[in-house]
Amino acid sequence: MVDSHDESGERPFEKMFYPTDRVPFVEWREFSGAKSTVALTVAVTVLAFVTGLSNLSQTQVIVDGPLAAVIPMAEPLARFGGVLLAFPLSIAAFGLRRRKRIAWLLAAAVLPVLLLLPFLTGRPTEIPLLMLVIVTYPLLLWNRDEFRETLDLSSLQIASLSAIIGVGLYGTVGAYGLREQFLELDTWGDAFYYVIVTIATVGYGDITPLTAEAKLFSLSVIIFGTGAFTIAVGALIGPAIESRMAAAFGTMTASELSLLEDHIVVLGYGDVTESFLDRFGDEADIVVVTPDSTDTSELTDRGVEVLTDDPTDEKALEDARVGDARAVAAAGDDDAENVLAVLAARNVNPEVRIVALANAETHVQKLRAVGADEIVDLRAVGGQLLGASVFEREPDLSGSTATTETAAGDATDATATDDATATDDATDSNTPGTEADSDPNDGETETTEERDGTETTVGSGGDE
Repeated sequence: MVDSHDESGERPFEKMFYPTDRVPFVEWREFSGAKSTVALTVAVTVLAFVTGLSNLSQTQVIVDGPLAAVIPMAEPLARFGGVLLAFPLSIAAFGLRRRKRIAWLLAAAVLPVLLLLPFLTGRPTEIPLLMLVIVTYPLLLWNRDEFRETLDLSSLQIASLSAIIGVGLYGTVGAYGLREQFLELDTWGDAFYYVIVTIATVGYGDITPLTAEAKLFSLSVIIFGTGAFTIAVGALIGPAIESRMAAAFGTMTASELSLLEDHIVVLGYGDVTESFLDRFGDEADIVVVTPDSTDTSELTDRGVEVLTDDPTDEKALEDARVGDARAVAAAGDDDAENVLAVLAARNVNPEVRIVALANAETHVQKLRAVGADEIVDLRAVGGQLLGASVFEREPDLSGSTATTETAAGDATDATATDDATATDDATDSNTPGTEADSDPNDGETETTEERDGTETTVGSGGDE
């Protein structure tokens, strides 16, 4: 048996038994992506905090590791290092969840220091922390390009943070310069400690000003420090409150939108969309884009991610991260809006799979023309289900969708219910023993060929 070449130059049997496409047994990217990096960073943070508490509970920390004689201040670092490093690492994990670049830099700086702790103490209880850091750090470096979001601070936030830093420097340098006029203030550490307890209005009383000049300086630190701290709290907490308010009104924030990847974007909201969410809402991350605030409130109450915006606006689709989406569904009740939504989605991401809903059969061609990969004809679906119920058959919905395939600017091939019916009629006319078999001139056969984007219909019949 000769394995002949087909039109594409491939041998059919070779293509069947020796496929070139490789299907991965395990999707490793699912286990080594950005989400896994964030999860491991959180796990390292928790384990570092627990390990640090264990060291703090010891009356005396035994520093017997291989690096104990090399690193200065090994005992204080071993005692307090776990807890102290867990706090900045928790901030880094929070920023990594929002794909912030500065959070990645912070985590990349803290994890190597945390890796030193097991080599200081040499305790077997810190081996889990060591192994977890060894797994997390290469993964963090591998996914460095995933964390590229910049930290966008307002001018007020920048000014408030700068004020806090300025007051801290002013108080530390001034207190050290006036150390002769203070009781129990001798070093830079004492000066920094005094500024912190003064700004926090704690005032333990162990360091006290002795002269009028030192007292005036302390008053200035209190006024400037508490003022800068109050403004900074308002500037930094305000956006968080705004985010909560936006969530209450059903609008996703920019930070929440930045987390979306490999999701499904539904453009428009209608009866079909509601049924789709009820059936498949738990199988993937779904974001609905709708301008109706009433629908937004209802979907938010159901736990559905919603972006309140125009689904035909390309800027809104960019905010919904259509560029990183798995698929897009144009499923509104208005076909004109669905056409514009498909066109906008195709402009934002030319490669994304787009499935469009046709509420009227006359609009199928329009949806196909603007770039929908597949069109679901509601009228055809209803007819198929009705016929299947009447004749007690399994519904065949293959003819209820139109599939568009584009190859190098060539033709579009649509499959609909009428095509399936025409094929059945042609098969029946060529069946032996029928009237068509006894008289080849009876009946009519049509062949449709599509070449270079042009459909040619050849008809033959006994009457012609």
